[in-house]
Amino acid sequence: MANDLRFQVVAEAFKKKAVEVKVPSERPSEYFGKYVFNKEKMYRYLPKDVYDKMVDVMDNGASLDRSIADAVADGMKKWAMEMGVTHYTHWFQPLTEGTAEKHDAFVEHDGKGGMIEKFSGKLLVQQEPDASSFPNGGIRNTFEARGYSAWDPTSPVFIIDDTLCIPTIFIAYTGEALDYKAPLLRALHAVGKAATDVCQFFYDDVTKVQVNLGWEQEYFLVDEGLYSARPDLLMTGRTLMGHESAKNQQMDDHYFGTIPDRVQAFMKDLEIQALELAIPCKTRHNEVAPNQFELAPIFEECNLAVDHNMLLMSLMKKVARNHGFRVLLHEKPFDGINGSGKHNNWSLSADNGVLLHAPGKTPEENLRFVTFIVETLMAVHRHNGLLKASIMSATNAHRLGGNEAPPAIISSFLGTQLTELLNHIEESETNELFNLKGKQGMEIDIPQIPDLIVDNTDRNRTSPFAFTGNRFEFRAPGSSVNCASAMIALNAAMAEALNSFKERVDKKIAEYSVLTSFNEDSGHTAKFHAILDVLRDDIKACKPIRFDGNGYSEEWVKEAARRGLDVEKSCPVIFEHYLDESSVRMFESTKVMNRKELEARNEVKWEMYVKTVQIEARVLGDLAMNHIIPVATHYQSKLIKNVQGMKDIFSSEGQALKLSARNMKLIEEIAERTERIEQLVEELTEARRVANRIENIHQRAIQYHDTVCPKMEAIRQETDKLELIVEDGLWTLPKYRELLFIR
Repeated sequence: MANDLRFQVVAEAFKKKAVEVKVPSERPSEYFGKYVFNKEKMYRYLPKDVYDKMVDVMDNGASLDRSIADAVADGMKKWAMEMGVTHYTHWFQPLTEGTAEKHDAFVEHDGKGGMIEKFSGKLLVQQEPDASSFPNGGIRNTFEARGYSAWDPTSPVFIIDDTLCIPTIFIAYTGEALDYKAPLLRALHAVGKAATDVCQFFYDDVTKVQVNLGWEQEYFLVDEGLYSARPDLLMTGRTLMGHESAKNQQMDDHYFGTIPDRVQAFMKDLEIQALELAIPCKTRHNEVAPNQFELAPIFEECNLAVDHNMLLMSLMKKVARNHGFRVLLHEKPFDGINGSGKHNNWSLSADNGVLLHAPGKTPEENLRFVTFIVETLMAVHRHNGLLKASIMSATNAHRLGGNEAPPAIISSFLGTQLTELLNHIEESETNELFNLKGKQGMEIDIPQIPDLIVDNTDRNRTSPFAFTGNRFEFRAPGSSVNCASAMIALNAAMAEALNSFKERVDKKIAEYSVLTSFNEDSGHTAKFHAILDVLRDDIKACKPIRFDGNGYSEEWVKEAARRGLDVEKSCPVIFEHYLDESSVRMFESTKVMNRKELEARNEVKWEMYVKTVQIEARVLGDLAMNHIIPVATHYQSKLIKNVQGMKDIFSSEGQALKLSARNMKLIEEIAERTERIEQLVEELTEARRVANRIENIHQRAIQYHDTVCPKMEAIRQETDKLELIVEDGLWTLPKYRELLFIR
């Protein structure tokens, strides 16, 4: 008897048509930011003096004057109510990789038995959510519930449905950060100040340095009916079993291919709604794996970019369901094909318009360029283990290291020209100025095709931290996470590196300035020599982090270990880098996080790892015992009846056995594999029991990694083999060939 439910949902999925999308009559530039209280709205709804103070806060980092809060709140409320808004919420980012919100209405008693719409500055600036119910790593006990959310005026307020959303930080009653935004803002302040100080060596007019971030969001789409028929996708975000399809990505025909109509309609709808929320969507395309796609915006200031990414992930899920899809943001939802990442394109820019990681037109500007490149490498080299910890998770661990994503070893690719330049500076015995070739033309012998402009760097897809012309691309972060985690670690490490650089250069300038041979140039020569001397030392020191070869090779693992880079693969062990003395010293010196906050975050990371694997193990055990084994034994029974029928039909027992030999072999194999699965499920359950008795969450996480995860892999191997044996019509779960191809 065929599995009617499975074939019904598959048939329904293949019959679905693209949803018609209502496209605004205006151009995108005209409805961009429609639901955002941006500067244009502020200018219209705020008094002039209040508007000026708000712009000073947003653009120059001035302290927020709480005396203007009531006027700002009143202007926000007036605009929001004109847009049909009835509620407001503090929108924050707890340590759950998601966002949180509690909606309150614009209502207060009027003192006359009625009500009025009211929204005060006090409610705008600060609220008091329950801090103990969010992951806190022991900072807050259950009976110590108080925590505060506080308005971040640098990230614009926006509207979702009927609710005014106010971006906020989230801190404990005792002041420790309980979210991603608070330490991110501290890290951005630290690196901005450090970079501004270093810029003074090269430019007199620089007063501010901004961190830029352009993320690239990869994701999968699956038909909602098929998704609902897979309990593992529903509960964990990935398939815990499933044999690969005969055709998946090996033909390379999905990458940059024609976007399916249903997907195109989803993308169009998503982009319209994202643009209305001022998320500057730029690029969309098919990714490498079937059903895998990517969306990328224009780069923005880092804090705003992080907020926009979190908002977009929430928006994607909502829009997808309107089109009969479910979005899969898990890093590895399907075994055997590419997983999904969130590449972070990171750079620094000064307020005089200079991109600090871009080559210049003069030798002096190129000295600035080399300075920021080398100090970035120093940051990555000193804290390569920490940077790996910042992007590691139970879900991303499935993706890293495959021939599709960066390896679980942090290294940096620079390209031939920049590598040669750094080698030249390192080996040179004199301090000389230098020029870079920049972009050059490539001649193509086809008359109709214009010459191409070739960048001074190549691409290396195996590099986790690659230089790409005027920025670094941190390719290791996973698709489901808050990219603030990586940005906190990277920017704090960069701040430390720049502070160290300036301190050492200042010291050398003082040493050179007392020498008569440097006095004739009023200190300019002393500064120039001091910078190059320190750079030469740093180029030598950070050389182990530079790698231009194949990051997937086994040889690189051995070479990386020889260089002293972190090659650990165990997720719970990698998290330990947050508590390395060098990490604690770096975070505390830059005032990004203190030891207590770091210890708490590690507690959260270990706890989240345990819970993720625990849920997966429970779901897998349930599927194995309640889906796979019953289906396999049912098919086995059919085969047994066939063999018995053979014996009844043929008078010769030898002939009957000969004709039923294949079925006998299958009966035996099913018996062996189901017995093995039952045994493994028992061992898996016992491994969980043993791990759960370990009180220390760190050791419990390691135990889950070392004993529970291998049992899950062993169960999967057995179930995937059974999928190939059991009659297709009996298999209850949608298969990869049905999940991975949108019609």
